[in-house]
Amino acid sequence: MSDRIVDEEPVTVTHTGPKGVINDWRKFKLESMDQEALPPSKRELIRQMSSPHKPRDSCVGGFNRKMSAQEYELIKEDDEKSLRKYRKQCMQEMHERLSFGPKFEGVYHLHSGEDFLEVIEKEHRLTVVVVHIYKDGVQRCEALNSCMDCLATEYPSIKFCRISAAATGAGERFPDDVLPALLVYKAGELLGNFLAVTQHFSEEFFATDVEAFLNEYGLLPEKECGPGADEDEADVE
Repeated sequence: MSDRIVDEEPVTVTHTGPKGVINDWRKFKLESMDQEALPPSKRELIRQMSSPHKPRDSCVGGFNRKMSAQEYELIKEDDEKSLRKYRKQCMQEMHERLSFGPKFEGVYHLHSGEDFLEVIEKEHRLTVVVVHIYKDGVQRCEALNSCMDCLATEYPSIKFCRISAAATGAGERFPDDVLPALLVYKAGELLGNFLAVTQHFSEEFFATDVEAFLNEYGLLPEKECGPGADEDEADVE
């Protein structure tokens, strides 16, 4: 089993370079303005601004220079507010492209062997699935359950699950001396099979200990940065 797991999707960028950015900005400006509230002359001007191509019948140099002056006057009216909104939209789209796979909340409880197989075989191919196999009344299992709850909030791109050994349908394979067990899957493949996983920790352990253990095997992604950049983006020119 590889110590590190790398699985990335290519990011498709449709517009690059200064001209591409300007054309995207013009299109966004057109779509975000209240067209009905504008005079017909301004409405037509915005429509022409939104097109990255020159009209075939507008080949007179004086007309092009006049359009540039009018365009500047129109854009500067509410440019700051619209540009801030445009930046925010671009950042959101970039985040969506770079954040592969679905997001999860909390630890999912699996009730049967069928649930266990389904979460392994049908989950998104980029999603890491961590399954805790436990037994009620075993203190080490209860402690690991608490750690899983904490890690689920820190790593929303990972699907954390728990299932009792008896519910798996193969309880004989999970006697008390191998519990708690952590099984880690991705795209249906078993990446980690950690029986009696708490033997690697001290008697009293915490979520940070489990996190460090999984990181040793390269099974956790980078933590996601929370929101907070929106307030600062207006300062970026």
